[in-house]
Amino acid sequence: MGEVLKNQEIKAKKVRVIDEQGENLGIFLLEEALKLAQEKNLDLILVAPQANPPVCKIADYGKYLYQLKKKERQKKKHKGGEVKVIRLGFQISDHDLEFRANQAKEFLKEGFRVKIELPLRGRENKFKDLAKEKIKKFIQLLAQEFNLKAEEIKSQGRNLITIITKS
Repeated sequence: MGEVLKNQEIKAKKVRVIDEQGENLGIFLLEEALKLAQEKNLDLILVAPQANPPVCKIADYGKYLYQLKKKERQKKKHKGGEVKVIRLGFQISDHDLEFRANQAKEFLKEGFRVKIELPLRGRENKFKDLAKEKIKKFIQLLAQEFNLKAEEIKSQGRNLITIITKS
């Protein structure tokens, strides 16, 4: 969040003015817009400097900053950091694979990252290539519905692991 300009800090000659209720009042010279804001005992806040002419809002500066910070906090609360785990078995059937894919789709829709785990036991360790193919098949089931970003399939102990996210 960059610095928010208000009142005399605004350098534009003409500005589009929006009142407290969000109504567009039109384009004014900066001096006229400042007078409007002062008559209402509020500040003139630059909200869209890149627009032509720049857009200013008549509002209480402290309340406006509070609302901006509140929006920032809400953005940080999204679920992109949380991870849901889906465990696949080496001998998993196609139907079960589809069922788990549907679970993963729900997690991805809600904004979670999905960690796919495939534990290998005993002789299964010799067939890591087949296990990786199972994971790739699982990811392809998800890729039909989503644009995915998948990490490289890694071996972690006796497990094969990858993390997928919606991109």
